[in-house]
Amino acid sequence: MNTLAQLHADIEARVSAIRDDNLDWLCRMGCDGCCRRLAEVPRLTAAEWDLLRDGLAALPPERLLEIGRNIAALAEQPSRPIVCPLLDRSAGACLVYVHRPVACRTYGFYVQRDQGLYCKDIQARVAGGALGDVVWGNQDAIDRRLGSLGETRDLTEWFARWKEAGYMA
Repeated sequence: MNTLAQLHADIEARVSAIRDDNLDWLCRMGCDGCCRRLAEVPRLTAAEWDLLRDGLAALPPERLLEIGRNIAALAEQPSRPIVCPLLDRSAGACLVYVHRPVACRTYGFYVQRDQGLYCKDIQARVAGGALGDVVWGNQDAIDRRLGSLGETRDLTEWFARWKEAGYMA
């Protein structure tokens, strides 16, 4: 059975293996480079949104309002890269880390065959000859599994629907 929880467990197993074999791995708490350089608004499946929504609902109201303002600002921002609206910019940490989408869990640890690596810092290390022994996760396989977890929408659309339904102030 392909559930979001199983997908998360499989991703965590790959991430742990890479971190265990590379103690100086760049992707850790406090590294928010990818969160500050998103190429596009994150897209989430229905299952990912359900989990993220639970994390959002647990936040203090003032934090949720701040996230709402950040999400609304994305619609007004024509240029890229964008900063993730779920990032606590002063702490450099995700406000809903346990509830974060699959894209956030795989970034820096998974590659896509026709696109390669995404993190410029990791890409620079690979180009310099490091990390040659890393067994990267297969992003294409993750994307196929995500396809079975419900419709996909932009974070901004999921959030707007939630707000319109009256689940937040």
